[in-house]
Amino acid sequence: MTTVQFRTDSAVKQQSSDLFQMLGITMSDAINLFLRQAIMQGGLPFDVKLPQYNAVTCAAIEDARQSRGARGMPVMEALAALKENDEDDDA
Repeated sequence: MTTVQFRTDSAVKQQSSDLFQMLGITMSDAINLFLRQAIMQGGLPFDVKLPQYNAVTCAAIEDARQSRGARGMPVMEALAALKENDEDDDA
């Protein structure tokens, strides 16, 4: 087994650790899942594209740049707000 080190914002580390804990996995498990999926997919295991820009998305991007999460709320709440807005757009 080898060790991999990387740098990330402390808020990103804490929020992702909290998320992974809710999922019952560790940061190490999550990174290994990502790496194995990248190998299986032959690239990134998710689409990399610009989001649809609407008021909520723009606010989330701006706030993320300022390391606060969308509209100053925790990331999970911000994601829920984005999902809710996308469902409203689909209706």
